[in-house]
Amino acid sequence: MKKEMLTQARSRAAEMLAKAGIVITDHEKQNMEIADMGLDDLDHIGLEVVVYENNERYCAKELVLFPWQICPEHRHPTVSESNIGKQETFRCRYGEVYLYVPGEPVANPRARVPDRYREWMTVWHEIVMKPGDQFTLPPNTRHWFQAGPDGAVVSEFSSCSTDENDLFTDPGIVRV
Repeated sequence: MKKEMLTQARSRAAEMLAKAGIVITDHEKQNMEIADMGLDDLDHIGLEVVVYENNERYCAKELVLFPWQICPEHRHPTVSESNIGKQETFRCRYGEVYLYVPGEPVANPRARVPDRYREWMTVWHEIVMKPGDQFTLPPNTRHWFQAGPDGAVVSEFSSCSTDENDLFTDPGIVRV
């Protein structure tokens, strides 16, 4: 991704965080991860991440999604005997989030998935999250989520995050 695109994405994400009433430092803004998942299609697939803390016991992050941006389907598998995979709690702070997990598929999902990515979305039980709503996922649970029309800010609280071990349904995704 070009430097100009990174700078624009960071500024846009910082504006969304401010709309949510979340203050970040200049250092956090400059170090915000812009994850395009190796697909170079940030308008549709990816997310912007501010990591507050990530250690062997816990992790706290802010996830920013631009309007209709998708964090693609993935799971957090067992990594070692002492790390059974990430358990995470999402709390919506701004906007609307459509979270998809295993269970009874919804008849008319709110998500807008471009055709080229639809085959990689296999779980369709929909949880609509609005500011103040919270949901906890156990380790190794397939899930994906998409922001609504205004974008979204989601706080993530979890056990240790090892993003490099995440398993994505789409084999074309590269997460570093």
